[in-house]
Amino acid sequence: MSSIYLGIWVAAKAAGGKRIAPSIKLRHTVFMQSILPKNGTMNRLDAMTTLLAVIDAGSLSAASRTQRVPLATISRRISDLEAHLGTILLVRTRNRLDLTDAGRAYAAAARTILQQIDDAERNAAGEYIAPRGELVIAAPVVFGRLHLLPVLVQFLAAYPDIDGRLIQSDRNSNILEDHMDVALRIGTLPDSSLMAARIGEVRQVVCASPAYLAASGTPQTPADLARHSCISFDALTAPRAWRFGAGAHSQAHDVHARLVVNTADAAIDAAIAALGITRVLSYQIAAALAAGTLVAVLERFAPPAVPVSLLYPGQNLLALKLRAFLDFATPRLRARLAV
Repeated sequence: MSSIYLGIWVAAKAAGGKRIAPSIKLRHTVFMQSILPKNGTMNRLDAMTTLLAVIDAGSLSAASRTQRVPLATISRRISDLEAHLGTILLVRTRNRLDLTDAGRAYAAAARTILQQIDDAERNAAGEYIAPRGELVIAAPVVFGRLHLLPVLVQFLAAYPDIDGRLIQSDRNSNILEDHMDVALRIGTLPDSSLMAARIGEVRQVVCASPAYLAASGTPQTPADLARHSCISFDALTAPRAWRFGAGAHSQAHDVHARLVVNTADAAIDAAIAALGITRVLSYQIAAALAAGTLVAVLERFAPPAVPVSLLYPGQNLLALKLRAFLDFATPRLRARLAV
């Protein structure tokens, strides 16, 4: 049974097991015939997925990498889809891709269709009946290791029918396009269709080792950083300028970045080794500050604390595995950040 027919069957059962009206059957038969592959024809679900991947990645070659599909296959799917529809969806130039009006309308409809199919499959698999299935979670590297992983381990022990996949990266991923259930985000959230549960807040901390400060002196103002060796964590701040203050009083100050890294662990290790001054988040540096291997400086110039949130899709019925995780993890993470 296909996922779409299965979703229709589940909807009928949810309505009390009543027979589906012939007109509805006919419409879904036509729909099925229009998107499922026939001999010698394309699979339009694959074509829709490919089109959205190209749009989100920004180019055919980028979509080829993210989808792990040959570039020629990506290009052929788009061309076949445009030929089938009899219209141009993407305008390709040397440096960019632009959607036509028809492309924008078709992409919006394709997202809805693919989401409905995903919901039907989850429903049929029982994810809306009992907490079960795979739960995919994204989190920053250090926060994931220090705070989220211990909570996730406890959660999986309490729910044996749920399996977990934790994706750790200091770069924000696209929850919907990467098929994630929930992501932990640090910082102010943009307006979107996603839902958020706030679990606390963290601060930016400028710090250095006692050995470095003894040898090079302690900066008294952000302007002093231009005369110091700095270690920039580029997922948090610009490599050559660090911003201090808040709102209208916020100001960028030039720094001499002796080293630029893309993980907080590397920045912290380099600072402990007395290479220079670094800037990371409070939870990333808490252990080193407590141990005395690093010392906070310029605290009175620190920007305001930023929120920490669990972000998840909220436009549809929540799978019970996700609801169970949110109910379990939210109070525990709040308690950990409150310490």
